[in-house]
Amino acid sequence: MNEDLSGFVRDALNQGLPRDRIRDVLLRADWSEEEVASVLLGFAEVEFPVAVPRPRPSLSAREAFQYLLLFGTLYLSAFSLGRLLFQFINLAFPDPLWPPFRVDAISGAIRWSVSSLVVATPVFLYTAWTNSRSIARSPLRRRSPVRRWLTYLTLAVAASLLIGDCTSLVYNLLGGEVTVRFLLKVATIAAIAGTGFVYYLVDLRGDEKEVDG
Repeated sequence: MNEDLSGFVRDALNQGLPRDRIRDVLLRADWSEEEVASVLLGFAEVEFPVAVPRPRPSLSAREAFQYLLLFGTLYLSAFSLGRLLFQFINLAFPDPLWPPFRVDAISGAIRWSVSSLVVATPVFLYTAWTNSRSIARSPLRRRSPVRRWLTYLTLAVAASLLIGDCTSLVYNLLGGEVTVRFLLKVATIAAIAGTGFVYYLVDLRGDEKEVDG
């Protein structure tokens, strides 16, 4: 948080200026909407002679561990699910030119994918559940720096996968090398990456609405 901005808002609130007027003058001074909203949110809307600060979110080792575990198991579960679906597609639409060892390797890939899903998915679901309960008890946790960084990282990864997926589809369409197996794999990547992108984008926008409120 910018100390100059925070000090200005504190002084303005101490003089009894309305929040809307403070926000407007800061926006005209080229401060971003997010910066202004974040600083204003840092002061409680209570009747008192001076501005009352709210507790600020802080990063603890335990919180970092929880979010790293949450997003790490999310990535592993998503990758394992995609790999598993890929193998089922390979079984349903095999390439006649594949050597025998390539076909035999499919069963091993399926076992690894199922094993990863059986271990990682319950950990992800439990961690997500406990994290949701913690946020419900303490809404300040929604503003956790590590949560926001990992959420934006997830959006970036999902967006990159979607862009690469669409690029591969267009490339093969232009080359006339489109098969049912290829289209199903493209759809699999789009479904998994798209679901994650939409979910976390909506989650971030919910945070922004909470800040604006």
